[in-house]
Parts: sequence; structure tokens; C-alpha cells
Amino acid sequence: MSGEYIAQQIVNGLILGSMYALVAIGFSMIYGIIRLINFAHGDVVMIGAFLTLGLLQVAGAPFLIVALVVLIASAIVGILIEKGAFRPMRGAPQVTGFIASLAVSIMLQNLGILVLTAQPRNFTFPDYLQKVINMGGVSFRAVDLVIMLSALTLMCALILLVNKTKLGMAMRATAENIDVARLMGININRTIMATFAMGSALAGIAGLMWGGKFGQIDPLLGFVPGLKSFVAAVIGGVGSIPGAILGGYVLGLSEVLFVGLLPPIYSAFRDAFVFSTLILILLIMPNGILGKPMEEGT
Repeated sequence: MSGEYIAQQIVNGLILGSMYALVAIGFSMIYGIIRLINFAHGDVVMIGAFLTLGLLQVAGAPFLIVALVVLIASAIVGILIEKGAFRPMRGAPQVTGFIASLAVSIMLQNLGILVLTAQPRNFTFPDYLQKVINMGGVSFRAVDLVIMLSALTLMCALILLVNKTKLGMAMRATAENIDVARLMGININRTIMATFAMGSALAGIAGLMWGGKFGQIDPLLGFVPGLKSFVAAVIGGVGSIPGAILGGYVLGLSEVLFVGLLPPIYSAFRDAFVFSTLILILLIMPNGILGKPMEEGT
């Protein structure tokens, strides 16, 4: 097994990890503020992928315009999900929100099948993004470079927003103690809505990237990436944005190296490996790599 082969697998892992990290951030942000595991979040990936397909291949819109529209439209979807499904039951037991998120997820999947049919669709980016780049024995397409650079740019922008703006301060205060934040005059509804919007925007862009990377999409596309991104968020420390990013890259690299470095017979067990990694890390670090212990009752 050559060094070039290993380097190639690491690059592939970083690309996959970038997409996992973008989706995992949404899981962590939402859980960090309202202690909700939003399993409908993965289906926003599917919405972003189909929106990209329609704008790019049917409408023929320029790629940058497509990316901007996907960001905005996915944010609006997140706002609608929060206002329609989760805001009315805020304050209910956590299991109620968990069940509601599963219901919204199934509804979005079936709505996608009803409107779009279950037939997988081929997904191709413009030719200039399909160009193969060779660097020191490692090859990747231009779209892979776009995925990594875009993911890093968006994650850095989000971290700056959370740490350097009034909205970010409100989000951190709400995550710390929602009742105290309300007493301090913070608009809780607006803060939570903004959290859903930002997390969903990143998930929608991840859908754009997912379609460009793997070349085929269907209405059930979001289930597996969503589930694995949730695993990434837990590995990194659910509720922590840096933890979600780290968990995404740890999971992406681990999954690709598992398939690439072991005999092909083991490739069918990649999903089992993902969840085994989760169990192993939680046995050693119950709160995840960067997670903090949660107080009882929070």
C-alpha cells in the first residue's frame, strides 16, 4: 500500500468530513439551545440537493447564484420547520420534540416521493467543476476542492458570527440558560429561529455538495447523511460547534480509511463501523471529544 494511496484516502476523508461537519453543526446548534434532537434536519440536505438540481440543470442558473439561493431557501425551510412544528410545543417534555422531529422527517420524505417520485435523479455539475486536478500523486475534481474550501469558509464565518456579534451573544446566552436569557431581554423566539435558519442553510449547502460529489440524488437522500452527521455531532460533543466540526472530520476520515485500507470484503460494514466508532468514543469520553457535562434538568 503506497503513500500516495493513503494520501488519496485522506483527501477523500476530508471531503466527506466537510459535508458531515456542515450538517452536524446544525444538530449541535439546535440541541445546544433548546435541547432538541432534530432528525428532520437531515431532510434539509435532500431539499438543498433537489433545489440545486432544479436551478442548475433545469433553469441553467450560474453556480454562485444557485449556491446563494440554496442558502436562503434552506434557511427559510428551517424557519418554517421551527415555527410550524417545534415552537408550538416548546416547553413540552423532550421526548415530544423528538417524536415531532421524526414525524416532520417522515413527512418531508414522503412529500418528496409524492412530488418528485422515488426515482433517483442524475446530478452533474458544470464541466469546469468536473475537471480533474492532480497534485503529488493525489487526484481530485475541482468540485472536491470547492466542497472543502466552501465548507471551511462557511464554518469559519459561523464561528465568527457566534463569537463576535450580538446575535451570537444572544445564542450563547440562550444556550447557557434560556430563562435567564429571557429575563435579560433577549428575544428567545428570534434567537431560536435564527439558529434553525443558520443550521438549515448549512445543511442545504451540504445537499448541494452531496449531489455534486456522488452524482445521484433521491427523496430519501437526507436520511443516511443526517444520521451519520448526528453521530459526528455526538462524537465531537453535542452542543459544541467546534466539536461538531471535529466530529465531522473524525467520522469522515475514519469511514473512508476503514473502507480504503481494509480488504474490500469489509466495505459492506462501513455503517456498522460508524456506529462502533460512536460507541467506542462515548465509552472513553461520555460527553464526546469537546463536549461538556450537562447538568441534570437542563
